[in-house]
Parts: sequence; C-alpha cells; structure tokens
Amino acid sequence: MNISLFITLWLWLIAFPPQPACDPSTIKVMTTRAISTVLNATGREFEKTTGYKLTITTDIAIRMVRQIQAGEAFDVLVASPEQIDTLIKQGKIIAQTKTILARSGIGVAVRTGAEKPDISSIETFKNTLVNAKSIAYLKEGQSGIYVDGLIKKLGLSETLKSKIVRPDKDIVSELVAKGEVEFGLVVITQIQTTPGVELVGPLPPEIQSFAVFVAGVSTNSKAPAVSKEVIKFLTGPQSVRVMKLQGMEPATEFVQ
Repeated sequence: MNISLFITLWLWLIAFPPQPACDPSTIKVMTTRAISTVLNATGREFEKTTGYKLTITTDIAIRMVRQIQAGEAFDVLVASPEQIDTLIKQGKIIAQTKTILARSGIGVAVRTGAEKPDISSIETFKNTLVNAKSIAYLKEGQSGIYVDGLIKKLGLSETLKSKIVRPDKDIVSELVAKGEVEFGLVVITQIQTTPGVELVGPLPPEIQSFAVFVAGVSTNSKAPAVSKEVIKFLTGPQSVRVMKLQGMEPATEFVQ
C-alpha cells in the first residue's frame, strides 16, 4: 500500500473511529426523573415480558429536548405537554403516540427529622419562606419555572433573593437531604423518592400547580412498535400502582 495513503487512512480512523452498531433489542428512554423512578421499579418486568432492554436517560426535560433538537437519538421521550407538542411540530415525535402519563403537585421538602413548618395557607406559606434560611427550586423545569413566578406574584422576590438556590440539575431534594438548603420546593414525587427528606405538605390549594408528564415515540425509533409498548406499559396497572406510591396522580384520575 502507498505509504501516504496508509497514513491518510490511519489519521481518518483516529479522527472517526468505527462506531458500534446500535443494539436493536435496546429501547432508549429519555425521561424526567418522575417517570424514571417508576421504570426503575417496574422496568425489569417489561424487559422480561418483551425481551427488550430499557436504557434510561434522566434529566430535566428542557435539556433533553435541546439534545434531541441537536440530533440525539432516542426511542421514547417523557417531557411536558408543550415540549412534546413542539417536537411533534418539528417532526421528531410521532403525533399519534402522544400520551399523558401522570402529574405531580408541588410540595415543600425538609431534611428528615427537621421541624415541619405550617404551610396550610398562603399566609403561613409566605411566612415560612420569609423565615427560611435557604430555599431551593429548579432553575429550569416545570416546577422551577412555576415557583419562580409564584414568588414574584407573592411579592417576595427581593426579600428572598439572597436565600434562593436554583440548581440546573434535578437535585433539589438531594440538596435538602445533605443539609445544604433548609427547604426544597419541587414536585412531590421527587420528595417521596429521595432518601433523607420528608414532605412537609403540598402547596396551599389556591396556589398549587401540577407538573404533567407526557410520553411520545421518536419518528426515528429503531423499534417503534416496542417503543409504543413502553408507553402502554407506563399506563398499565403495575406502573400506575407505583406512580401512586410515589406521590403522582395517574392520567386516568385527572384526564377527562
């Protein structure tokens, strides 16, 4: 072989190494933490029944959406209704597969064993925030965006400014568990599934909001039929039972 050609091929292989073929028996699920904890509890049953392995990627929904828009391959996505609709319009999710799975209200978390304040009314909730040493809620994500708007609506933005911590990863409850912040404002399901924290209670009904989790199948899924079965499994009795235990309301309880 010509030495220059050999060197060219060698350099090419270094720059662009051969990629392993995708395993057609693996389904890649990109999901918010709320549904990942359900699949952690039930996914093996799906795998045993179908023979397909689930690979679960968990992150804040908007970050996963950005990855998909940048070309990330996936089979099933769980995100907010608006994000799923956007990806349908962009041709990245099959419209007919859009399925509402569950929702979770927002609650207040404290470290296990800590005193639980009164948050039963808007006034006592406001007092709890004002008297807090530190408060955490997400920088992005359904709950974080809502809580940030709520604090502004309650007229507490300046009062709480120095106390607020807004992580860009879904670790609000973990920060509370470690004692790095006093209170966490996040979806109840995250509080219920994180060791080291306890639920003080949901936000008062007048200011409560729900994060809704919706699934859809990629238009480029290598196994669309099986990916649809993943969504069907997430609406089945085994998954619904786990959702309730983890502080969520399955779609059957609130979708008309």
